[in-house]
Amino acid sequence: MTTGDLIRENGIITGVANAQEVSFPRPNGTLGKRWADSEGLAIAPDGTVYISTEGPRHRVYEFPAGATKAIPLPQHPDFANLQRNSSLEALAIGADGALYTLPERSGRMTRPFPVYRYKDGAWDIPFRIPRTGEHLVSGADVGPDNRLYILERDFTGVGFKSRVRRFDLDGTGETTVLDTRNGTHDNLEGISIWRDSEGHLRLTMISDDNFNFFQQTEIVEYQIDD
Repeated sequence: MTTGDLIRENGIITGVANAQEVSFPRPNGTLGKRWADSEGLAIAPDGTVYISTEGPRHRVYEFPAGATKAIPLPQHPDFANLQRNSSLEALAIGADGALYTLPERSGRMTRPFPVYRYKDGAWDIPFRIPRTGEHLVSGADVGPDNRLYILERDFTGVGFKSRVRRFDLDGTGETTVLDTRNGTHDNLEGISIWRDSEGHLRLTMISDDNFNFFQQTEIVEYQIDD
């Protein structure tokens, strides 16, 4: 993980300062670049970091502040049957500390995405969200409005379309708050929802360049209405 400070001019991001990498050890306490295919990231107010992975094991790991190794959380029975490289792509944390994760693919175009919740030491599926179009899940966050924001992307072969849908935490109230044309942005996979000093909600997103020379890392931001 890389931390840093966003530099702004008149509210617009112009650069990043104080960037530094933070390492997260394996469950056995050792370091390695590819011990798991990490995808989702959620940080609790007390500094505890949670990371979801999609291989070789589909699960969520906990890193308390100052931890010397990863702590694997229990697994939902569904996790063992998730698709390789298409599983726990997104991770978010609610105001009550509950974790929400969902797979990149649902397994079928007509099958909704299950939303898994980890609360009070156990997993459940409080709701499912519809799968619409070609978009697949790439990120998630619970905003200060206590609603779940799902970042999705569709790779068209010549670029990406990005979409953000918003749901109440019971799966109702679906609203599309962002839907971009092909090629507007690169492969957006990370999302954070926050409220600025003027009370506006902002979507801050980051792309994954997959270490490809023809892709780029972008930090993208939109202001939206409640």
